[in-house]
Amino acid sequence: MNISDLKAGASNVEIEAVVMEKSEPREVITKYGKRLNVANATLKDDTGTIPISLWGNDIYNINVGDKVKVTNGYVNEFRGAPQLSTGKYGKIEVIEKGSGAPAKKEAESEDEEESFEEPE
Repeated sequence: MNISDLKAGASNVEIEAVVMEKSEPREVITKYGKRLNVANATLKDDTGTIPISLWGNDIYNINVGDKVKVTNGYVNEFRGAPQLSTGKYGKIEVIEKGSGAPAKKEAESEDEEESFEEPE
């Protein structure tokens, strides 16, 4: 499957891509009142890019430049654009370590709101 094939509502997504960007982790409070850490990343393959939310240990195991495999992921929509997620039943794993480039820090803006979807 290619990134260009991913549309909102797609499930059981399996894809391999390279991590192009990763934000610093931040703490969010879910709709259930739990405090969790989340970081945003951007995945890229030959056909395009897609944002993905990294939760828990994935934040620290996945780095810029790594080639990763997402298994059993799903695509939701955030602000009209597709966004990949692993949720409760999917996983993301490093299949090839990258150059170890430092994470790209996102610009902080009061106008920007991130997707805080809790993993299912």
